[in-house]
Amino acid sequence: MSNALTNSLSRFTETDWLAAIDELLPCIHEVDRNAVQIWFRFFPLSLKKFVDSAESREETLRGLAMQGEFELSSQIDTSHNFLFGSRYLKAVKCAIKAEVENKTEVPEKLVEIIKNIGIHVAEKVRVDRSLTNAIAAVGLMTLNQVGADAFFANMERTIEPTGLMAKSPDKIVAERAKDDSQGLFGFLKTIDKEYSVSYSALTHSGKFPIIADEEIVTASQKDHSQNWQAADKRCWEGPVPIECTSASCGTCWIGVLGGQEKLTPVAARERRQMKVFGYNQPDDEQPFLRLACQARASGNITLVIPPWNGVFGKKVYDNVEDVELEPATTSARQLREVVKEATAGGENAA
Repeated sequence: MSNALTNSLSRFTETDWLAAIDELLPCIHEVDRNAVQIWFRFFPLSLKKFVDSAESREETLRGLAMQGEFELSSQIDTSHNFLFGSRYLKAVKCAIKAEVENKTEVPEKLVEIIKNIGIHVAEKVRVDRSLTNAIAAVGLMTLNQVGADAFFANMERTIEPTGLMAKSPDKIVAERAKDDSQGLFGFLKTIDKEYSVSYSALTHSGKFPIIADEEIVTASQKDHSQNWQAADKRCWEGPVPIECTSASCGTCWIGVLGGQEKLTPVAARERRQMKVFGYNQPDDEQPFLRLACQARASGNITLVIPPWNGVFGKKVYDNVEDVELEPATTSARQLREVVKEATAGGENAA
């Protein structure tokens, strides 16, 4: 199925989409402001195009040290579960389908296309449009990546939020900002302050404790409550995937939905390696995209775990120089050669 809308969407690059999201941020409720930016990093258009244009998909994915499931085609109705707006997915699909079938004139600017869908959904579900703009953008990008037939295949899919996500957007934001009480003597510097990391992934969610100034993965590795590999083959210990602890593999990248200001600033090694991996970490001192093995916490944080990891900065974006990786553990050494190959050569396919 191809029409004016799908043809228009296909004209825009990943840079165009990120610029549109950035322009929309003031019109997106805080509950989804980080979430929508994270989602677009989790499912980068340039990576999708690079793989699609390759002669051999299998060899290409191996060359990118790809683990997990990176494509939207198998996650059309689940990829965005960490967005508050995911509950409006059915309405988003209906609004987009109406645009496709009515063959109406499509605005030139991508941001206006997104706004139009956001407005229609907001009117349909009777909420403020600040709660629908993010999921409208996600819906349109999903359509762009998977095609109309796949996108509209299940029109009745609805998301039933649970736990904190079932509450109001303001309540969610407030809860994410809170820190665990430290008790009567919590003011003492000698007391090891303990906080909580709340997380969600494609197949599991939960919470684990973290001591002040502890790396996220170190805290995650202490959680032996279940067989984590049964939930995610990348999870050797704890709910956060990890292969090394030295920023050498990129397995532990995460999105921070709340509490990013409670994490240590990005150091030079993390900054360099995030570019090598291709994860498009913002230049902020405390951005919403981090390596969990490098970020240390000083309060409660809420994070989302991507369903995949890889090393594609050099081959997809061609914006990094060749680097000598320094794996510090046995598992990381096993990845050394494939990661080294993934950071050598390549062209920008965006």
